[in-house]
Amino acid sequence: MNIIDELEWRDAINQQTDAEGLRELTNQKSVSVYCGVDPTGDSMHIGHLIPFMVLKRFQLAGHRPVMLIGGATGTIGDPSGRQSERSLQTLEQIQANVDALTAQMKKLFVTDGDNQIRMVNNYDWTHKINVIEFLRDYGKNFSINSMLAKDVVASRLDSGISFTEFSYQILQSLDYLHLYQHEDVQLQIGGSDQWGNITSGLDLIRRKEGPEAKAFGLTIPLMLKADGTKFGKTAGGAIWLDPNKTTAFEFYQFWANTDDRDVVKYLKYFTFLSKEQIDALEEKVQTEPHKREAQKTLAEEMTRFVHGEELLEQAKRITAALFSGDIKSLTADEIEQGFKEMPTYETALESKNIVEWLVDLGIEPSKRQAREDITKGAISMNGEKVSDVALEVTASEAIGGRFIIIRKGKKNYSLVKLS
Repeated sequence: MNIIDELEWRDAINQQTDAEGLRELTNQKSVSVYCGVDPTGDSMHIGHLIPFMVLKRFQLAGHRPVMLIGGATGTIGDPSGRQSERSLQTLEQIQANVDALTAQMKKLFVTDGDNQIRMVNNYDWTHKINVIEFLRDYGKNFSINSMLAKDVVASRLDSGISFTEFSYQILQSLDYLHLYQHEDVQLQIGGSDQWGNITSGLDLIRRKEGPEAKAFGLTIPLMLKADGTKFGKTAGGAIWLDPNKTTAFEFYQFWANTDDRDVVKYLKYFTFLSKEQIDALEEKVQTEPHKREAQKTLAEEMTRFVHGEELLEQAKRITAALFSGDIKSLTADEIEQGFKEMPTYETALESKNIVEWLVDLGIEPSKRQAREDITKGAISMNGEKVSDVALEVTASEAIGGRFIIIRKGKKNYSLVKLS
């Protein structure tokens, strides 16, 4: 299957500058293709993954990916998708972010002995250009009329846009020109909000290299959930690829909780499963939705890809323990992950009656209610039911010396931290 056919089957193409020409080019030769990300933070989130997964598909189809970290463009700020000006970061912070994203990219996409993926930083060529060169050699090739007509700029004219952010599309165009001239890059891919930047780059290439220059642009559709909300956002914020920001368990749960209406779309976008495998899972969604096999497969594939086999197994172990109530099978670190978003209480515990302890923590509203819940078997501690109202709770109950888990009823968990 030609890479363009595969992307079309996966519904991963929004716009192309020359669909017929790109299909012909990818049939003829191994094409160098690039995608970039700006170092606005020290980690990517799952939204950033979308175009880079497409880049990986090009590699698997025999093409040559180039991953660009925007050490220069990150100092400016992309106005795309924003209604207000970005706050400029210090150069030191940007460099720290560049280092973090480069390491993250290598971990995700570059395997040992793999020299097919090239990683570049646009600061390396941009910082050599002085302001006179920028204005004479590059600015002269951009029409203000055309720049104002780009959606990304037009949408900001009422609220305002600085010259700094206005010039962003020139810098990104410089990237494409440089990579075309020095890395033989003939295709840029990006999100749908990058269409204006991509076409500006193509215009610059043709002005500099001639109208017959073979360069192309492709964008990926905006990802929305079935309910119309933005993909990748939860009540707790973005789903990060850094496990210190979003734990592997939280990452796994995000995918495992995917709506039936979205799961096949995500399998196509984010996994490298074959058409036959995804078609079979799609049928399971229709015939056996309660088994959630598609969601489990999606969660496993994505967690393995981003975090590796060990953290995937840990996430599955936490999930299984929460479902079964077998809390004692978890380590203290796993409990910290699995109960991160649950009500948390802190206490210095030596020895205390269970009834008084539950009331003092605030888990139970009164001693009467605590005794009643214990008597009815509604209270569990570390996965085991408590039936004795005279029980003395001691620090020895804490898993790993750190946590005691209280469950009230079937689903109401509380995490007690020992201080």
